[in-house]
Amino acid sequence: MADRPRKKPGPLSGTRPAEAGIGRSLPGMTRYKPPAARVAGGPAHKTETGLLPRTSISPASSVPEVAGRVPPDGVRIAKLMAERGLCSRRDADEYIARGWVFVDGRRVSELGTRAHPDAVITLDRQAQANQQSRLTILLHKPVGYVSGQPEPGCKPAVTLIRPETQYRTPDTPAFHPSCLKGLAPAGRLDIDSTGLLVLTQDGRVARQLIGENSMIDKEYLVRVEGHLDARGLALLQHGLSLDERKLKPAQVAWLNGDQLRFVLHEGRKRQIRRMCELVGLRVTGLKRVRVGAVRLGDLPLGQWRFLRPGERF
Repeated sequence: MADRPRKKPGPLSGTRPAEAGIGRSLPGMTRYKPPAARVAGGPAHKTETGLLPRTSISPASSVPEVAGRVPPDGVRIAKLMAERGLCSRRDADEYIARGWVFVDGRRVSELGTRAHPDAVITLDRQAQANQQSRLTILLHKPVGYVSGQPEPGCKPAVTLIRPETQYRTPDTPAFHPSCLKGLAPAGRLDIDSTGLLVLTQDGRVARQLIGENSMIDKEYLVRVEGHLDARGLALLQHGLSLDERKLKPAQVAWLNGDQLRFVLHEGRKRQIRRMCELVGLRVTGLKRVRVGAVRLGDLPLGQWRFLRPGERF
């Protein structure tokens, strides 16, 4: 295949306005009904079609406590909750301790309680309200900021989350210092890269984006120098390994003479730069423009906004 003609470098392109209301609901939104749900030693709890069990939001005084632990071959309820995307394991322990968790309609309040893997697990209305108050922030990270723990001489990206850098529209809520409590990056974007960085207080969002079984893809615009033939492009798409582990298949295609588009389903450390090095390319610019169904859009460099109601990754 003939090499593509090179064009004069220009700014990384390809962003477009974010779309509100796109994507799918977050997984595990307090509703889960597998077949033959039960807790060992207790009666099965029936639910109305497609609805949460009514007992999941009943006052504590009207709900029986779980009578003892289930057999030791069960699974910790906190682990089941995290696996189903109801919340993080840390939040699960908090909700259990507060009596906000129900297993087949029975309230659980003892940490370490186990249940059958098919048990129906629901959350109290207070836990639901607690989750809905958790914030997710989208930041257009500039070069020179690290997404995670600060490194010597580098500034963490979270320091850009302040009132004067908020990208506001008439209907957006204002910044409050409580926005920073428990805020953590859901994924990495290295110091030499720019683009969309997600920070969240919500363990469900973090698990959805960076959990072991995450299916969320991420899109990047990458400017490169060097020669890339058809075989090299095919290797970028599938066939490379990093740290003796094979990479998942990726979508890689030319946008113009010096710019590639990558879509990845994983996030290894400096993955795109290292992939390019393996096929003889040098990355001179890298910008993330999409995470799942949420796009960077017209968010200015160095500014941030809240994830809008209806936006889903």
